[in-house]
Amino acid sequence: MNEQRFVVSDILWQRLEPHLPGKVSDAGVTAKDNRLFLEAVFWRVRTGSPWRDLPPAFGHWNSQFRRFRRRARAGVFESLFKAMSEDLDLEYALIDGTIVQVHQKATGAKGGLNIRPLAARAAD
Repeated sequence: MNEQRFVVSDILWQRLEPHLPGKVSDAGVTAKDNRLFLEAVFWRVRTGSPWRDLPPAFGHWNSQFRRFRRRARAGVFESLFKAMSEDLDLEYALIDGTIVQVHQKATGAKGGLNIRPLAARAAD
């Protein structure tokens, strides 16, 4: 498997790892290769393929599926999402006039919206 095509970079993995169960510091069994499991989940989401089509390099599909279901039921992905959304990465959030166009009526041109502001309604 070409690890250069993986989604989880080393920097991103350092942010994700503390939020996943199965660490050495957690009670119970230590998870076997959390990073590869997360890559398998991302691969499946990215391709839209069924679990049975998971490439063997990610491990046995049924083991990864059962692990996914256990973690989904435990709310791991929701907590991971919440933890990662606190630190926004706006690197790709760029909006300017070259990619966004406004219709002429939206700018207040003649024949635009006939809705009056709430303050004008209260004055009537």
